[in-house]
Formats: sequence, C-alpha cells, structure tokens
Amino acid sequence: MLATATIPIVMVVSGDPVEAGLIDSLARPGGNVTGLSNVSPQLAGKRLELLKETVPGVSKVAVLGPPTHEDWIEIGFTALQQKVRLQTLQVREPEEFEKAFEAARTKRAKALIVLPSPTTNSYPEKIVSLAAKYRLPAMYGLSSYVTVGGLMSYAPSLRALYRRAAYYVDRILMGVKPADLPVEQPTKFELVINLKTAEDLGLTIPPLVLMRAEKVIKESAGINR
Repeated sequence: MLATATIPIVMVVSGDPVEAGLIDSLARPGGNVTGLSNVSPQLAGKRLELLKETVPGVSKVAVLGPPTHEDWIEIGFTALQQKVRLQTLQVREPEEFEKAFEAARTKRAKALIVLPSPTTNSYPEKIVSLAAKYRLPAMYGLSSYVTVGGLMSYAPSLRALYRRAAYYVDRILMGVKPADLPVEQPTKFELVINLKTAEDLGLTIPPLVLMRAEKVIKESAGINR
C-alpha cells in the first residue's frame, strides 16, 4: 500500500485485510488490492470442537493469543455450548512463553488452542516444544505447527487459496479493476494430525476425527522435548 496505489495487488494468504487497512470492506475493496483472506468466522469454534472431541473429558482449555483477537468471540460462544472453561494466556515477547505455559499448568488446563498472530506464528517450534514439555494437547491455526511436532491443526487449505488466486489474476488481466472484485474468505479447510505426537501424549485419536483428517503425520519431527 505504501509502495503503490495503482498497480493491482492480489492477496493470497492474509489475515483480516480490513483491520489491516488494506481494503475498505470485503464486498467493496475500494482500491488496488483484492484477493483472498484466510480468516473465517467459523474456524475458531470448530477448532475447539475438534480439540474437545480429541481429548476426552476436557473441561478447561488454555488459549494462547492476544485477548483482542477476533477469534475470541467465536471461541467463547462455542465454549459455552461445549461446557468448556477458557483460560487466557497473553504473550508479547518470546521470553514470556514459558511463564504462560506454567500458568496453564497451575490453573489445570488440560488442552491448548494457539491463536494465529504475529507473535505465535514467529515461534512455532518453541510453542510446540513447550506444549510437549507441559503435556498439553494443542490445536493450532497453521499446519506448519503440526509439521514440526504439534498435535493437530485446522486451517484453510493453502493449495485451494493459491488456486483461487489465479482467478483474480485472470480477471485483472482481462481489465477488471481490483476495486470491483470482492475479497473472498476460504471455503476449503484441512485437518492435519500428528499421530506420533498423540502417542507421546498418551492420546488415541478418535476414529471419527481421524477420518476427517486431510493429512496424517506418522513420523517424529525431531523437536527437542
């Protein structure tokens, strides 16, 4: 946006482009930027549902991420339905991660949800290692966490987003202005599960959850635990 206000820009993987000031609204971008957002309102609640289904009897879940995160509304609503209590874990600096996990243990949280944010997304291996150390089954918002040893993730399909981006490029090359192309939210989602991590935690993934997985990882990622 600072570099140009005229050259068309197609977003492929972005957070909330309205909140970031990239566009005026999803329906009417209003400038030279359009494309796809990987933010979807129903994701946060679904992550909690899947986590509760995976960890039998869990009644308290710690949530690692800023309290102003847009996912909190959906998580809170789902928690009421699922009769789950939530514990907020705030981290601003990487040095605070250990303290946050200690707080989760002190308050007897039995599982963890990691909200996608600039802070958490910058330290996936550190978070995964701490989740293993404190034996917290964790749900993540990016599959990259599961690749390095996290238990499970539920997120938009990056492959589907990149394929859909080609549509925007084609329309713009055909003369359509970015301002006239509404920004789309994801419609295809992927559940990724790390069976080796589940085994390390003493968890058996329920068959119905396993059947829904797009990808299952069976080998250890070699994280120091």
